[in-house]
Amino acid sequence: MATLPVFRWRLAPDGYATRRQLRAQGLRPGGQQVAAQLERPRRRRGPLVAYLYRVDLAKPVRPMTPARWAALAKANAARRVCPACRRDAGYVIPTSLGTCVPCAYPDHSPRSS
Repeated sequence: MATLPVFRWRLAPDGYATRRQLRAQGLRPGGQQVAAQLERPRRRRGPLVAYLYRVDLAKPVRPMTPARWAALAKANAARRVCPACRRDAGYVIPTSLGTCVPCAYPDHSPRSS
């Protein structure tokens, strides 16, 4: 297995991009392998690593179909329903609580029925 070229932070040559940079350009890696990596040194820990892909091999992002839009809307709606009281909280339920705020702290917030 060949080793990847390693570049210092902000010194990657043109033609390489991270996943996030590809997405900003309307592209995706499209099945290609990681072509290089960036390393940002840190003082008391290992370096931060970002993987780079070749822009010329990237493919356009697949368009959202009506079925994918519907599935995304359903998933986002499910994140708003409290598992304890089964109500739409009006916001995304925090994973740290697992329930809506009134269910997580019943003594501190009055529930209007």
